[in-house]
Amino acid sequence: MLNIKCPYCGDRSQKEFAYGGDGTVVRPELNKDISDEKWDEFVYLRKSPRGKHIELWHHIAGCRQWFKVQRDTVTHEIFKTAKINEEIK
Repeated sequence: MLNIKCPYCGDRSQKEFAYGGDGTVVRPELNKDISDEKWDEFVYLRKSPRGKHIELWHHIAGCRQWFKVQRDTVTHEIFKTAKINEEIK
């Protein structure tokens, strides 16, 4: 079981959170034309990284905020957490 440090609430059990996917994916710009191929890539083609990676998590049983987590996908070690508008280096 992981303990995740919510940047709003502090340390909590993994049970309180929902995984939200890759935190590095950039959504296409709003109100801009995009090809079906590019939209397909955005929606369906995702990497499955091994090692240190930035993810999105949702604190569903707490503050209900989305935030970023830098986690190792092999060991599950969590290095940093940050608010959605903050950068993780």
